[in-house]
Parts: sequence; C-alpha cells; structure tokens
Amino acid sequence: MPRLLVAGKLHPSGVARLEQLSAEGVDITHVQEISEPSYAPYIDEADALVIRTQPLSAETIAKAKRLKVVSRHGVGYDAVDLQALNSRKIALAVAGDVNSISVAEHAMMQLLAGAKQAIRADRAVRNPDDWGWRNRLEQREIFGKNLFIIGFGRAGQRLAKMASGFDMQVRAYDPYLQANGWPTDTAEPEASLKEGLAWADYLSLHLPRGDKPLLAEPEFAAMKPGIVIANTARGGIICEKALASALASGRVHAAGIDVFETEPPTPDLPLADLSNTILSPHTAGLTEEASERMALASIENAMNYLNQTIDPALIVNRNALT
Repeated sequence: MPRLLVAGKLHPSGVARLEQLSAEGVDITHVQEISEPSYAPYIDEADALVIRTQPLSAETIAKAKRLKVVSRHGVGYDAVDLQALNSRKIALAVAGDVNSISVAEHAMMQLLAGAKQAIRADRAVRNPDDWGWRNRLEQREIFGKNLFIIGFGRAGQRLAKMASGFDMQVRAYDPYLQANGWPTDTAEPEASLKEGLAWADYLSLHLPRGDKPLLAEPEFAAMKPGIVIANTARGGIICEKALASALASGRVHAAGIDVFETEPPTPDLPLADLSNTILSPHTAGLTEEASERMALASIENAMNYLNQTIDPALIVNRNALT
C-alpha cells in the first residue's frame, strides 16, 4: 500500500482527490501547517511527498527511508535541497504548465498599474488635498513601448502574447533557450542583458533565483530612466535596497513586486514606504483556477511516479535517477 504525505493546505478539489485515493487504499497523511518541522516527523514512512513552498532540507531528506518522489505544488523548487535528493536518487517532480496564465496576467497587471501609477492615483482620490496630483502627468501609456522579458519560459511567453495586444515591442533574454531552440512567433531574442536593460521601457522577470541578485546597482545604472519593473518570479533576483533607491530617485518609474528576499517581509521592508510600488504577497500564481490545477497536478504526479506512468518532462532531476 503506497503512503502519500501531503504538506500544506490544498484546494478543495485536491482534498477531494486525496479522499478518493484513500478510499482506493492509499495511506494518506495530510499536514496542513506550512512548516518543515510540521511534516518532518512523518517523512520516514512516506513513499511520496507533495509539498508547497516550505523548505525540504538535507536533514529532513536523510530521515526519508522509503521516499521515492517529491512532488512540488508548483514549478519552483529553490526551497528544496536538490543535491540531497540527487544523492538519494529521489525524483523531484513539478506541476508543469498550471499557473503560467495566472502569473502572466499578474505581471501584466503590475506593468499597467505601474504605468498608470495606480497606487498614487488611488491615494489622490482618498485624500482631497492630493487631487491636484493628476496634473503632474505621471501616468503613462504602454502602447508601442519596449517590453524586455528576462526568463522566457511558459509565463514569459504568455506575457509576450498579452503585450502584443497592446502593440508593445517585445524582446526576451534567456540563454538556455537561445542555446537550445528559441520559441517561434513570440519575441525577438536579446543576446545581452545590459543591452536589453538599456532598450527597455518595461521589464518583467520570469527566472529562478541565483546565488546573488541579477539586478543590483550596476544594472539599475544601465537601465533607461523611467523604466517600470514587474517581478513575479522569486525574491532575491532584485536587490531590494537598490530598487528602493532607484524608485525614490525616479530612475525607476514604478515597480510591481510579488516576491521578496524574506517572506513574509520584515517590517523594515524598504519598498513598503514608497507610493510608486505595487506590492502583493506572493500571489501571482495563486488564483482560484491555478490553485486547483496545482493541487490536482501535484497529487497525480506523485501517484503517477509511483505507478511509473509520469510524463518524464515533469521530472527535474532525471539525470540523477539513471
């Protein structure tokens, strides 16, 4: 009898699927609290783990005597110790194309809200003394402007299609795709990050977090003055202090930020005091529709792996399993 450990709250459709699997003989343990210590005591008996955003450390993986697969409730896995999984030949599966629509829509919203200075406009209505703000003409159009997308996976490609509806000129930077085949009929590839930053009126990030911020003071200095930035990818890609300084000086016109270096952010978050930021609590991929798709996909990936029927394209670390 397979044993499935689920760590974190699921959409009701996911809970219903767990109940169905339980009726079919699968041993289900569902820990709804989102923390590593909450689910770690149960991992020693699990054949499969479905996990949301909480960490999965090498220490916890070492306790997993039977574990064969970890199935992410989403597509990112920077909180998972992939090296530790590889050393144990434990598969890591991702949910595939379940939230790219939601993420791309959120990024488009950030770009529009930044261009139109939605937060400042809202405050100008709520405070009668600020009504005259409208005449400062800080609101901008996006029609015909240059959009630079860094990281051109599913969400980035969907955003490019959305932006084309506004007649934006779109370029994208993704060294992996440039080396392995660029998607057709999407955006023009940009070979240089620095040149793309200098060309862009609008910038949207759709890439994993690296060892250090991709955008820090030197990159902000290379940007066209007045750029609008959207980040729905990961915290730590942008240096928050450098971004706050660029926003305060006007170098960056506005920024929509859905992800942060520390989540939830600390009270001294430098972006929180600025009126030209649109902040959201890591919700770009958490629509009703995407949450349902992620819950069902993460459960099915775990079970399909145990049944040896999973799509190999959904396994992140296939090389470690051979």
